[in-house]
Amino acid sequence: RMKQGGLTAEFFSLYVKRWYATNGGAARRAIDMVDAVYRAVERHPNDLVLATSAADIRRAKRQRKIAALMGIEGGHVIENSLGVLREFYRLGVRYMTLTWNNSNDWADAGRGEKTHNGLTDFGKEVVREMNRLGMLVDVSHVSDKTMSDALDVSRAPIIASHSSARALANQPRNIPDDLLRRIAKNGGVVMVNYYTAFLDPKAIEANRERSERLKAQSDAIDEQFKNDPEQLGEEGDKLDAANPLPPTPISILVDHIDYIVKVAGIDSVGLGSDFDGTMDMPEDLKDVSQLPNITYELLRRGYSEKDIRKILGENFLRVFAQAEAFARSSSRTISGEGSVRRINRPQK
Repeated sequence: RMKQGGLTAEFFSLYVKRWYATNGGAARRAIDMVDAVYRAVERHPNDLVLATSAADIRRAKRQRKIAALMGIEGGHVIENSLGVLREFYRLGVRYMTLTWNNSNDWADAGRGEKTHNGLTDFGKEVVREMNRLGMLVDVSHVSDKTMSDALDVSRAPIIASHSSARALANQPRNIPDDLLRRIAKNGGVVMVNYYTAFLDPKAIEANRERSERLKAQSDAIDEQFKNDPEQLGEEGDKLDAANPLPPTPISILVDHIDYIVKVAGIDSVGLGSDFDGTMDMPEDLKDVSQLPNITYELLRRGYSEKDIRKILGENFLRVFAQAEAFARSSSRTISGEGSVRRINRPQK
């Protein structure tokens, strides 16, 4: 399906459920996922190649292979350790989403309780260390204040790996106009999410109604599998699949692209599907094989081939290469402190 959809590079998300943040083992769980990516590449040497740079992606395309990259979704995975962050970089991870939907010990998420007013001092050190390494700072899922702080601190372009425009769909996971403009000024890119409840106000309302209607069943699943986070996720997915949201046309997704282009410019928008994160996708975009339908809609709206190439990947590749270039030229050659405990220790 990836080849059918014309995909030449894919970030595999190392998404570690919030359960591990509370109960321990987040880094170990992510390492298991890293191993799964390596094994997939080993099993399919004629189709996949591990990539860790923008140049690797272009090389894979010339070789007619699919570049497999890795990104961490949720800063709790590093377990408050810059040493762990560095180890994941050495394993090939090239972006990290600062939070998932749960706030961690150093950054506030867009959902739930906010206890840090954005990034803590250690959180800012995480961003600086990511810049030094050449790991992309991802601000999807974070609170507006965390996003603003990350933009203040980062000296390399950032990404929002799977977020859309809040002006069109009022969700905390989406980005308001002022921050869209700041990401553009930073040289970063906002990659539009395909989840219909982040795109379409009608789907937002339908999702709210679905959550209320299925609350008793959802609570029962939470209780039954409270100590088995992977099975809990599978059962929740089954419940959603049996109760899909009403269809949303693919034109609504492209409306978000149009809007971000209007607010932030053509150089600041990309695609961030989240196929592995939800089943509620627009019509004619149910899996990766249907990606060309986005191109058709962009052509129908009059986008040039040059601008479509930017949206489909060139904008991201530019940001990736610039983050790598900053790391090579950075004067910060000594790694930062190792943990949140040392960074946040009160000064005497």
